[in-house]
Amino acid sequence: MTATGLGDVRGPSVRALSIRVALAASAIVGVAYLAIAVVVAVIVTDALTSQIDGHLAQVLAHVAGQPPDPPDGFGPPPPDRPFGSPVLVWTVHPDGTVSSINASDADLPTAYRRVAGPETASISGVDVRVRGTARGVDYVVVGQTMENVSQTQSTLIAAEIGIGAALLIVVFLGAVAIGRRVAQPIEQARRQQLEFTADASHELRTPLSVIEAQTSLALARDRPGTWYRTAFQRVDGESKRIRRLVDDMLWLARFDATRGQPDAEPVDVMVLAARTADRFGTVAEARHLALAVRGSAESSIVTVPPEWLDRLLGVLLDNACRYSPEGGAVDVLVVNEGRRVRLTVDDSGPGIPAEERDRIFDRFHRATKTPGGAGLGLAIADAIVKATNGRWQISTSTAGGASISVSWARSIGGRHESHAVEGSRADVQA
Repeated sequence: MTATGLGDVRGPSVRALSIRVALAASAIVGVAYLAIAVVVAVIVTDALTSQIDGHLAQVLAHVAGQPPDPPDGFGPPPPDRPFGSPVLVWTVHPDGTVSSINASDADLPTAYRRVAGPETASISGVDVRVRGTARGVDYVVVGQTMENVSQTQSTLIAAEIGIGAALLIVVFLGAVAIGRRVAQPIEQARRQQLEFTADASHELRTPLSVIEAQTSLALARDRPGTWYRTAFQRVDGESKRIRRLVDDMLWLARFDATRGQPDAEPVDVMVLAARTADRFGTVAEARHLALAVRGSAESSIVTVPPEWLDRLLGVLLDNACRYSPEGGAVDVLVVNEGRRVRLTVDDSGPGIPAEERDRIFDRFHRATKTPGGAGLGLAIADAIVKATNGRWQISTSTAGGASISVSWARSIGGRHESHAVEGSRADVQA
């Protein structure tokens, strides 16, 4: 199964997780909103009920101080309202009879004919808040319907339901959007890890298969000494290939895990380029390559971790020497361009096709059919350049091969010592 296939199989898990997180967030917000809505409804109901109780207390004090005749302001109810006036008044006589001036045909229940404090009674199927007190030999009970309270409750509950539904939708969609945005780098890292694992397995499979085949043939029967020597050479080559691949993978794994940049310090790119070219002198000599390092007399100082810049130069020179044909040339140029320092490595190899230049830094991607390498060198170089705020430029060299440049912000100026300039300009040729 390819890396892409692995990514596609497990891809929906992060999206599903973001939806589950959004549902959980919506549930928490919903419970909190429900609790707040209930509290608000209770507070509003209590406030309206307290207003009715206060109004009834005032009316009761007024009615209790009036003579038994009908007081002013309490006329007969309208014919279309069962309770007429907002305030209802009943008078309970000593003989147990009840008279009312504005309660229509409604009868005050027996249980509330001696009511004292404010209570809610059901009269003819309607909730009424009642309160009473003694007036001479009679007992006066006043009441007011809870219609306004019920209507307010209904309006409030309907508004809370509408607001709650809209709030939950917004919270859910927002949580999904935020979750996917937050999960995007995680998903990308997971896919890269899957692709890295699949590609690494593929790259390791070939040398391991060669080693296994050689050892199996060697153990099958006795062979001439020259055959064993050839077999050991193949095993040695494949073992070194595995070692290089493992080293590169470990470096990238540590880089991805820590993301911590070592201590940066001023480094002269020209001096480090010359030292790296010296290391590749034997490689160039073995392949009859003309390896030259050139630069200006002024110092080319950048502030980067020296070991990272050394690794970057090693990758670029290794690729240039590997893909240049025998008898070809590799040129390393370090120049100052205003406030930046540019490092350029040109070779006379097959070059990098324009359509491949956007992918040459992908891990395990190789832009050429030339054998050798696993496609991790430029991935390491790209990680270093990005971590040090460098800039890439890929083009074609004058010899028709690849021209790869990196530039950084220049740190300090100055001039090389004369012997350093001569050493850095020295050509290493076969």
